[in-house]
Amino acid sequence: MNLLALETATEACSVALVHGETVIARTELAPRRQAERVLPMADELLAEAGIGKHALDAIAVGRGPGAFTGVRLAVSLAQGMAMALDRPVVTVSSLAALALEAPEDDAAILAVIDARMGEIYAASYRRDDEGGLIALDDERVSTADSLILPNLDAWNVVGTGWATYHDALRSRLGSAPRSADGACFPQAKHVATLAVREFKAGRAVAPEHALPVYLRDKVALTLEEQGR
Repeated sequence: MNLLALETATEACSVALVHGETVIARTELAPRRQAERVLPMADELLAEAGIGKHALDAIAVGRGPGAFTGVRLAVSLAQGMAMALDRPVVTVSSLAALALEAPEDDAAILAVIDARMGEIYAASYRRDDEGGLIALDDERVSTADSLILPNLDAWNVVGTGWATYHDALRSRLGSAPRSADGACFPQAKHVATLAVREFKAGRAVAPEHALPVYLRDKVALTLEEQGR
């Protein structure tokens, strides 16, 4: 199959193309520049694979949570491309895509994105036997020191939430994680990997039903909250 995946929920601008058994990808750290980079990156991948947009079977997108503008950008572009091509969309959790950045071992995975305003987006997973993920809890937004996690012995932690709140998160884990990387971002190659499974399972949707997931509806602190 041919599937194009977009992921711009964080500072990273990432695009991947599944072409048969091959996955090729481009990723740039491009804060506030995703809108100008994502489509040229997609065109580069299609040219590299030697196929046109009409050869695509589906569009996949990291549907958040993450930065409001980044999530909205990726979902809007995926919807627009899918409508123009008359193709379905596969939405994938940006936290799940981030979780696949963790080492491939038997430890649970905490995927955590800095949500700004003193909060994090978080979800926990385990790897399954087929290269996918099993969710251990729900995606949520909370403060790091109030995060409730499953009572497990071994953890790998990935995402910018660790870079910002590692002390608080370590206390919630109960012990030091087996590995922790605060410089990881959701990647389109992982969106693509998860999306292929969803597509084959019949869980692609019409473009108008491909919706973003924000987890909260507040963009910034009020002046009073900033003062506090």
